[in-house]
Amino acid sequence: MKFLIDAFSWIEFLKGSSEGLKVKEFLDNNEIYTSTITIAEVLSKVKRENSDIEIAYKAINSYSKTISLSDEIAKEAGLLHAEIYKKIKDMGLVDCILIITARKISAKIVTGDRHFKNFKEAVLIR
Repeated sequence: MKFLIDAFSWIEFLKGSSEGLKVKEFLDNNEIYTSTITIAEVLSKVKRENSDIEIAYKAINSYSKTISLSDEIAKEAGLLHAEIYKKIKDMGLVDCILIITARKISAKIVTGDRHFKNFKEAVLIR
């Protein structure tokens, strides 16, 4: 199966947490993708925690194929965000980018983010 790993899941994997161990199961047995915007999110978090950004970057690139934010994904994500924002005020634009990306590649998003709980595109790990 295809899975798109979000920033929460990568961070937990890098920490080696219990959620991270669940992520590892997806990484080992499936076709894995990461949005380039997720790489930026993860590296920002790793840097702020004074951890090794090269280890994080290499881990993401060794386990997954990256998907760039295209104009089409950006457009659809912006429109989705505008719709969702009417109901969920704190839903992030990046979350909408991941939903559209997952739809484009027929993948499920591996996440622990509560914002995804009502989306069929998501697999919650907590």
